[in-house]
Amino acid sequence: MFGPSARKAMEIRTRIIIITACSPLLLLCTHASAEVLITASEAAQPPSSDLSMSVRGITRGPSVDQISPSPTVAVHSPLELKIKFTAHNGANVDPAAVKVLYEKEAPIDLTDRLRKYMSSNGIDMPDAEVPPGTHLLRVELKDSLGRKSVSEVKLRVQ
Repeated sequence: MFGPSARKAMEIRTRIIIITACSPLLLLCTHASAEVLITASEAAQPPSSDLSMSVRGITRGPSVDQISPSPTVAVHSPLELKIKFTAHNGANVDPAAVKVLYEKEAPIDLTDRLRKYMSSNGIDMPDAEVPPGTHLLRVELKDSLGRKSVSEVKLRVQ
């Protein structure tokens, strides 16, 4: 019914329609594995007026090191959130005793969102969705000897 050139033109049109229809789905799939760490509505809340982090004692509690992203560099979301815990003097960090709060006027507990990414060695969340802005997280933890530490993690997102 159709000549070879008409069939070829119809085939090309069909491919263009399929590609055009599927393109938005492909874009959605690229970030399908990312999980929300901080929502836009949480980020819009007023900042905390109390940023005191000092917890001091005679013995040394566990250390918290922000591995990625660097607190001094602005990154794009989704980002890799990697925080290292180091216990001292033969102790271990108790992952069940780790608490992560988003520092706002009314602090937001992010612990449950991060729980599956926690271990005694730290937090490793490969694809964290975070809205643009500067976000301060308060990490509270304790080791197997009961020594506590509090530290700040800063996320700068473009």
